Amino acid sequence: MIKKTFTKETAMIPFALTDILTETAGKHKKALLHFWQFEQSFILGMKDTRVNHLSKGVKTIKNNGYQPVIRNAGGLGVISDEGILNISWIFPKEQVSIDQSYQKMLDLIQKAFPELTIKAYEIQHSYCPGKFDLSVEGKKVAGIAQRRVKEGIAVMMYLSVFGDQQQRSEIVRAFYQESLGTDYGKNGYPDVWPSTMTTLSDALHQPLTIQETKKRFLQVLDIDETAQNALNWIKEKEQMAQFQKKMDSMQQRNKQLEELNHVSTL
Repeated sequence: MIKKTFTKETAMIPFALTDILTETAGKHKKALLHFWQFEQSFILGMKDTRVNHLSKGVKTIKNNGYQPVIRNAGGLGVISDEGILNISWIFPKEQVSIDQSYQKMLDLIQKAFPELTIKAYEIQHSYCPGKFDLSVEGKKVAGIAQRRVKEGIAVMMYLSVFGDQQQRSEIVRAFYQESLGTDYGKNGYPDVWPSTMTTLSDALHQPLTIQETKKRFLQVLDIDETAQNALNWIKEKEQMAQFQKKMDSMQQRNKQLEELNHVSTL
């Protein structure tokens, strides 16, 4: 098990790290579980960078106290903060289809929370909608993405554990409203309704911490609770050179955000 909390200054690290871990899982035929969190971040998908007025959208994100970062996978934007747990379950490819990989994550979270009935289907009007949205009683609590690197697969989930999900949804909606203008809700971009989403804590009708959530997943997978710092793991495996290449790629991908910031300060 590997864990790490990333700040605004290190926001690109988990995406570079995921590729390294995925390559390692495929090469050594070993499964890995990576927990990670961000401080007040708005994670943009590649599609989000093609909106009509990206600068207006980014300004809205920052005005709401969040830091934008562009991830190295497709899809749409999601919020990450202290109440969101990001989980990457990484394993060898071994002829597992895309849908089968998503099903593995659904089975995992259902076993971790047996008192809830968790279903996988698209929750319309949620942010970052997809056919493997995970929901409880029709309200989305998690979204899943998948990345395949060489012989490994990373199934990545953002899980709303606690916090103000209404506010998160309103911030995402504001981003799309500002960045799309009259095209809001069109061309594959979501018309976000905050009422379509919730948190695990609210679904359980009781408080739930990040640590308690991690423990449930570890118990299902029968993994020791001793965690290893992600960057220390990279150093031990002598993968720093490869990791830096991935970081360079992420920095290049996020260059347009730096350029927008430069223009706004002129």
